[in-house]
Amino acid sequence: MTKKAKNTSRKFAAYPRLDPFGIGKDVSAADLIDNALLAYNGGRLREAAHLLAQKMLPKNGFIGMSLTGALTPAGLGKSCIIPLMKAGFVDWIVSTGANLYHDLHFGLDMALHQGSPFLDDVVLHRDGVIRIYDVLFDYNVLLDTDAFVREVVQGPEFQKTMGTDEFHYLLGKYVAARQKKLKLKDSSILATAFECGIPIFTSSPGDSSIGMNVAAMSLRDSQLQFDINRDVNQTAAIVYAAKASGYTSSVLIFGGGSPKNFMLQTEPQIQEVMGIAEKGHDYFLQCTDARPDTGGLSGATPAEAVSWGKVDPDTLPDCVVCYTDSTIAMPLLTAYCLSRVKPRKAKKLMARREKLYDDLKGQYLKTGTVTKVLTSRKIAKRSSSVGLK
Repeated sequence: MTKKAKNTSRKFAAYPRLDPFGIGKDVSAADLIDNALLAYNGGRLREAAHLLAQKMLPKNGFIGMSLTGALTPAGLGKSCIIPLMKAGFVDWIVSTGANLYHDLHFGLDMALHQGSPFLDDVVLHRDGVIRIYDVLFDYNVLLDTDAFVREVVQGPEFQKTMGTDEFHYLLGKYVAARQKKLKLKDSSILATAFECGIPIFTSSPGDSSIGMNVAAMSLRDSQLQFDINRDVNQTAAIVYAAKASGYTSSVLIFGGGSPKNFMLQTEPQIQEVMGIAEKGHDYFLQCTDARPDTGGLSGATPAEAVSWGKVDPDTLPDCVVCYTDSTIAMPLLTAYCLSRVKPRKAKKLMARREKLYDDLKGQYLKTGTVTKVLTSRKIAKRSSSVGLK
């Protein structure tokens, strides 16, 4: 090898040669990702697949998934999310209530149809047809789903204050029973979460048709109330349990919005608010179409999250943001993981929720006293300096 060739080789030692293969008719999705998605956002999707399969999932790491955008109406619950859950690749979830509401349609065997985004919405409204971009369904689907939710939440086990994880677990029990009666299999995220013991939280429980029906039932003397404080502490307890027991904590984010922040804020809750020493989530993977330069949370990068203590700075080089539609990324990532990673044993965190909660509470009460004293002194000093005391 010539001196010039050696210098060139040394310069690119960390960068594999771009050498794509010719795509054949029998290529698998996983091989396509590894060998054809080599640059631009295709390259980021390949990096996302490698991060998920090679670092987030191994060694029984904890995986939290957040879901934003109308993913379940497009069928992604049944095609992607449920297979990931059943393979043990998802340990806890934060979702918009809308995704869970539309998930109920599939669990109750209601029909959604492939349509077009270019239909006349005035005509659709006249004919009682609901449109979500290019997904169509009858208005009665909403009415029948609403009726199911109202019927279920009248049950005695719902007549109390509870976290949204407990609420969704109980709701999932009824969906699973309905699925069995209808001879359906693996149709509902909520039913699968019940069967696999996976907690599902909603950061804004009133912001969906499920929350709307719960609110309506409160006017009929329903005692059901959502305990948001419990949700904040319970999600933090899951992350604390992972890190305190030596496992990694990873976030798999589809979209952005409130579910993204609710999942990421677990680390500031542990560090900043509770005063418990921690470094942030180990791995961050987001598929989004949101830009970072608008200042919104949906587009905020993992580097920005480091400044908040949400992401461990030591693992920042491994964090990936793939700028693509979740309806493209999710099926490919699901196919890749199911092909490249062996199924994991379900952690069944719902069965451990009380212990996880008590463990975090105990640690906070041990460290929180000192934090409270230090904070009160700082406040007193600051108040005095500005004439407030």
